[in-house]
Amino acid sequence: MRALVFSSEGTLSLEERPTPVPGYKEVLVETAAVGICGTDVHVLDGEFEGTEFPLVPGHEATGTIRAVGDGVNEGVFDFHVGDRVAINPSKTCGECEFCVNGHQNLCRFWDGLGVVSSDGAAQQLFVAPAGNVYKLKPETDLFEAALIEPLACAIRGWDILPRRLGDHVLVYGSGTMGLLMAQLGRRAGAATVTIVDLNEDRLQTAAECGIDLRYTTPDDAARDKWDVVIDCTGNIRAIEDALTRVKPAGYFQDFGVAPSDRTAQFSPFRVYRDELTIVGSMAVHNSFGRAVELFEAGAINARAMISHSFTLDDYADALAMFRAGHGRKLQVRPNDTESRVLIG
Repeated sequence: MRALVFSSEGTLSLEERPTPVPGYKEVLVETAAVGICGTDVHVLDGEFEGTEFPLVPGHEATGTIRAVGDGVNEGVFDFHVGDRVAINPSKTCGECEFCVNGHQNLCRFWDGLGVVSSDGAAQQLFVAPAGNVYKLKPETDLFEAALIEPLACAIRGWDILPRRLGDHVLVYGSGTMGLLMAQLGRRAGAATVTIVDLNEDRLQTAAECGIDLRYTTPDDAARDKWDVVIDCTGNIRAIEDALTRVKPAGYFQDFGVAPSDRTAQFSPFRVYRDELTIVGSMAVHNSFGRAVELFEAGAINARAMISHSFTLDDYADALAMFRAGHGRKLQVRPNDTESRVLIG
């Protein structure tokens, strides 16, 4: 079995490995697709706290069950060989203060498949806990469904925003997460959703996803303040600008992942005077099942968002393309033999 491995910080390799065997209440999944995400870059660059090398990356995954371990169907699960599934990569201890208080996504021992110490899906087959596996409908496109994991993160982001009917929403960044947050914004009752990005090609994707208000700078918009402003870039300059665009009594969400050692400047007086609310959003939290249902109900335009697929052999090329900001969503399909351009 072939696997893409982050051998050490900054180093990746393609390896032959034995086929993994599912343990107690685990399932063996043949990978269909795994999305490349900014987290993968942070992991490879040694910027994600707690990562243990060597590690197989890949946390946005779908596939087909090829084997089930002992105990899988003794309780609530009903998984069988041939089932098509999506995988929630988050693993938590269930015992720390945050787990027992209902904040499992802040678990002090949080692990993510392909992120910390458990191998992910950038390999032909991988093992996942049955509790992290979600069955898909037979007609669901497994390649497009790899967007379910980032969609679950976006749902968590909206869970901690006010979702007031008639709000005006501004999203910074027309990459995967910005597009998902913007598309969900319309379903959350926003009167308008505006998206900004310096990359005109990405704004074209936003147009295909139904976002009508698209600009390279918010200065070109018809308003200068918004009820809800969401940064999906992790860029410090964008974050600093975004904070100036929030209306009094409004919300700013720091959704994008900025480098851990960077700081942003803002006016504490304005936060006080205008009663601004600043919130973060970390990964998935009781939102994966809803993401499956929303995805299968057609809540997002998945087809418009995925532009390229890569084989394991071309993983390094995919990562370089991602770093350069080219393309739309990039996927690795470990069992494919040919890389493809899906949207030119």
